[in-house]
Amino acid sequence: MNLMKNLCVIPARGGSKRIPRKNIKPFMGKPIVAYSIDAALRSGLFEEVMVSTDDEEIAMIAREHGAQVPFMRDAETANDYASTADVILEVLDMYEKRGRVFDTICCVYSTAPFVTPARLSEAYLKLTGGIDSVFTCVAYSYPVQRGLHIVDGKIRMLYPEYASSRSQDLEKIYHDAGQFYIARTTSFIAEKTFWGKNTVGLVLPELEVQDLDTLADWKLAEMKYELLRESR
Repeated sequence: MNLMKNLCVIPARGGSKRIPRKNIKPFMGKPIVAYSIDAALRSGLFEEVMVSTDDEEIAMIAREHGAQVPFMRDAETANDYASTADVILEVLDMYEKRGRVFDTICCVYSTAPFVTPARLSEAYLKLTGGIDSVFTCVAYSYPVQRGLHIVDGKIRMLYPEYASSRSQDLEKIYHDAGQFYIARTTSFIAEKTFWGKNTVGLVLPELEVQDLDTLADWKLAEMKYELLRESR
């Protein structure tokens, strides 16, 4: 039984630029934010699953899919310059004013259709002992040590010392998968970031990760989603 009070926040503002109305754009037949809501609810981990938004249509769709929208996002945290941390701090403050505090805070992005209850549970299992926070990551598909850059029109190795190294001998390097982040609330408030002093990563396979910045990205994500669905 989960004895901690866990809050899941799904940030979903209305002003997305590169893909208009991105947070509620249909993905495989339903609004993409619905996938994050569904995964969080089915995980059974959270006392509350809420969507932080400044947009009435997004709020309506979020409620239709089972999320709570107990308050609307402030204009200052809905602009292009507000960080995820700004949004989370506002949410925690609003709940505290209502007399509700949580042991952990989980931020699931609204455009993360590959998130599953199993992955969320796997991440929470890592939040033990002295661990402050957990987030998803994925290995770069090609060794960054073999990266190239262009200098005065000519191509050069960024790290010439690795010119003769075999790819399999190079250290594996990871990047943020941009799906979800979990932290102990005390750590998050103190650090104002999900990158606490003791952070660990949940490594995902490349098939479960896809940026969604362009319409081409969107189509690739749907293809990956279909492949995953067929394999399960």
